[in-house]
Amino acid sequence: RNIRFDDVLLLILREGQSHQRLPPPRGGGGGAPPVGGGVAGAAIAAAAGAGGTGGAGRDDGSGREGPAGVPELQPGAGRRDLPARESGGEQGPGSSREARRGEHGTRRPRGQGTVSFSTADVSQVIKNHYAAEFVYNKYKHLKTVDVVERDVARGYTRIAEPVGPICAFVPVTNPTSTVVFKTLIALKTRNAIVFSPHPAAARSSNEAARVCAEEAVRAGAPKDCVRWLEEPTRDLSTRLLHHPEINFALATGGPSVVEASYSSGTPAIGVGAGNAPALVDETADIDMAVSSIFMSKTFDNGMICAAEQAVVVVDDVYDVFKKSLEERGAYFLQEAASKKAVGDCIVKDNLKINPDIVGKSPMEIAAMAGITIPETTLVIANEVEEIGDHEKWSFEKLSPTLAVYRAKDFEDGVRICKDLAFHGGEGHTSALYTSPLNRKRVERFEREMPTYHVLVDSPSTFGAIGDMYNFHIDPSLTLGCGTAGGNSVSVNVGPENLLNYKSVAEKRENMQWIRVPPTIYFKRGIINEALADLRGSSERVMVVTDPNMKELGVVDTVTDALRDLDIKCHVHDEVAPEPSFQCIRDGIEAMQHFKPDTVIALGGGSPLDAAKVMRLLYEHPELKVTDLVARFLDIRKRIHKFPALGSKIKKLIEIPTTSGTGAEMTPFAVISADDGYKYPVCSYALTPDMAIVDPEFAAGMPKTLTANTGYDVLTHAVESYVSVMATDYTQALSARAVLLVDRHLSNAVNKPDDMAAREGMHNASAIAGVAFANAFLGISHSMAHALGARFHIPHGLCNALVLSHVMLYNASTHPTKMTAFPQYRYPQAKKHYAELADMLGLCPGGSDDDKLHALVCRFEHLKASAGMPLSVAECGVDKDSYAAAVHDMAEHAFDDQCTGANPRYPLIKELEALYLAAYDGPPIDMNTCARQIYSLNT
Repeated sequence: RNIRFDDVLLLILREGQSHQRLPPPRGGGGGAPPVGGGVAGAAIAAAAGAGGTGGAGRDDGSGREGPAGVPELQPGAGRRDLPARESGGEQGPGSSREARRGEHGTRRPRGQGTVSFSTADVSQVIKNHYAAEFVYNKYKHLKTVDVVERDVARGYTRIAEPVGPICAFVPVTNPTSTVVFKTLIALKTRNAIVFSPHPAAARSSNEAARVCAEEAVRAGAPKDCVRWLEEPTRDLSTRLLHHPEINFALATGGPSVVEASYSSGTPAIGVGAGNAPALVDETADIDMAVSSIFMSKTFDNGMICAAEQAVVVVDDVYDVFKKSLEERGAYFLQEAASKKAVGDCIVKDNLKINPDIVGKSPMEIAAMAGITIPETTLVIANEVEEIGDHEKWSFEKLSPTLAVYRAKDFEDGVRICKDLAFHGGEGHTSALYTSPLNRKRVERFEREMPTYHVLVDSPSTFGAIGDMYNFHIDPSLTLGCGTAGGNSVSVNVGPENLLNYKSVAEKRENMQWIRVPPTIYFKRGIINEALADLRGSSERVMVVTDPNMKELGVVDTVTDALRDLDIKCHVHDEVAPEPSFQCIRDGIEAMQHFKPDTVIALGGGSPLDAAKVMRLLYEHPELKVTDLVARFLDIRKRIHKFPALGSKIKKLIEIPTTSGTGAEMTPFAVISADDGYKYPVCSYALTPDMAIVDPEFAAGMPKTLTANTGYDVLTHAVESYVSVMATDYTQALSARAVLLVDRHLSNAVNKPDDMAAREGMHNASAIAGVAFANAFLGISHSMAHALGARFHIPHGLCNALVLSHVMLYNASTHPTKMTAFPQYRYPQAKKHYAELADMLGLCPGGSDDDKLHALVCRFEHLKASAGMPLSVAECGVDKDSYAAAVHDMAEHAFDDQCTGANPRYPLIKELEALYLAAYDGPPIDMNTCARQIYSLNT
């Protein structure tokens, strides 16, 4: 239980003479070196050497004892995780670090003089060292146990758990280094691992696994945390892969292994084949390019899957590059028969690579092909023109053989490289050799190539495995090829891929806000004083209004004030009621002609809404109407962001002449589309820069208009009070607006000269506007939008017809669906309605149900006192026509932007029932104020 990652590494790599000796290499030989050592861990390096050529020789059957079949997963190997003590940091004591430094200070081939190391043997030693040292250095501080991330403020905890036990396949190309690599990342993540080695290198792989297992246990790991198949066969490997206690497969090998892993039903990561092309352009450092390619092709006799399989050279430097290759030890085949013989030796007639040539030296391959080459040959090269199944040199070769293509120019070179990658190397690796100044070429190559490891001026063997020639490719011997290569990952596989992450999220509430126009002026007779702010900052002002304001002379009050300030002005008085997008386009055209730096919107809701959208599209004509009206759940996370305004029109000033919409305070605008329905446009970018709330402009409002707009104010206040986004800030404003409407609406309608009532309603409209600008509205407005558009009933009256029904609907403590918003913890609408009743002094001491009923009665009688119709039927709408339109209106109301903040999320059939109820009249008996049966709230 005291296992530490760095201790395991040290024990695997330590100097030591206490281990049993390896069996003699194939073909006899002197005494074998002791296990353990300083050159990449001589224990593993010597194990690699036991196979003859880099550990790839066939097993002679004299391997050490081990499980004879699929391992019986004893406690330890069968456990899902190793002890959770290791936390990811380098915790080794000073003596351990000293031992590591001492080991590196005495690097030498263990057993020198008793074992002859070939070039491939030395490559295996380097790979073993890389698999241990680089992997350790990269991941020693990575937290992989228990809590790996915690954010207390945001309420987030991330817990790492192992995915295993793991079935790990080992390729013949890296029989020992893959074992070391996979063992370390498995131990790092507390995964038990069982290896299924390639039969041709089983003895080397198993000896490496045994060394790792012994030293892991010595460091404190469970006894059976590392296991292996002693004599692997296809049947045993399949049984292991399907073992019920194997939870994960890590497949490195040929296409058949990867395909079997993915199709087994066991979660798996498999990595595919590579056919890496390298492109050399005319600006490349030729000496460096040749040296890098030679380093890749001669390392481990070209067995690394990321090694360059073909090099594509542009015509301008082709001859120089070829000559340099020859000087470094490349032998170019000349005779057609020799080219065909080696090609047939590399790839069989079934178009699969010949396993007998993998990792063999050039001389051995030449002998197998029946040709003679110079003894100094390091790479067999062939000039090739074609790509495809008919050209065997265009395949992956995994040997010191290289196809060389001549390209006309860089563009042609990219094309050839792409064709080579598509021919068996999709998703794997490609390389470009060019001048570092050629950023455009680098960017073109990285975009065009269908590979997920794109290397620049680096030997692809070492560049792709990571952390040697670059900083951001993680060290790994298991390289993902992504979906292009038939893999589930496109990165280098590491510890993170062997972990399940448990996310623990505690409830947190979103930040909320109050946003209002930067400047708000309010009181009677303030227009001249308020507009004086424009002195020195505005030169050209366009007044957006409707024809009535022009005819009544209301516009003159504004234009006279502007002329007194020596400001040029233009009046655009073509805004129609319920403005359409054609109305918006007309206003934009007027702006383009006059080029204002300030816009003043004067009138009811229509001019105020229209001016907002005119300004937006005048400054940003690229915006689409469909983007403007697109619905969202959270305004901060909407898909279509509105741009900041002010680049052309510095200020938008809004002066309401009705006491209803509150548009001068809000980020909303309502526009009628060609289908006849109204669509809200919403963005805080639309919020006016100045609002002037002067009740003098509302003094001449007709009785009907005063009643309708006044009830709109009431609906704004009530809906924003019970909204799921309501806050202490907005509810204070909403409640005050309800109180002002209750106090002043009747007098404002019936005593039009009562300026105190006018001022109270004008202030209520603005205050409610601030409230619903930040808390939003509900389905009363959603229904009103659809009802008004369909039957041309004024918007405020539509709200009056449905509000009481919606209030009783929302008051359910057990709604069919509740709107999701973190601040809204449970259904609270009934309680909030009762609070409004308390504020108005209704039903003191009564229950919440009694207070709700009293509030509905109060609002219905307020409506009656203002002389408003009490039902849709009283508005002259034919019952049959209405019934036929109910479903379509319900669908539009459901899809309205206002619906998302309603405390009860409606079903379409419930909206239909609300519409039908509104046709017949109030939900109470107006004579007795007695409750009627209300089917949606029983």
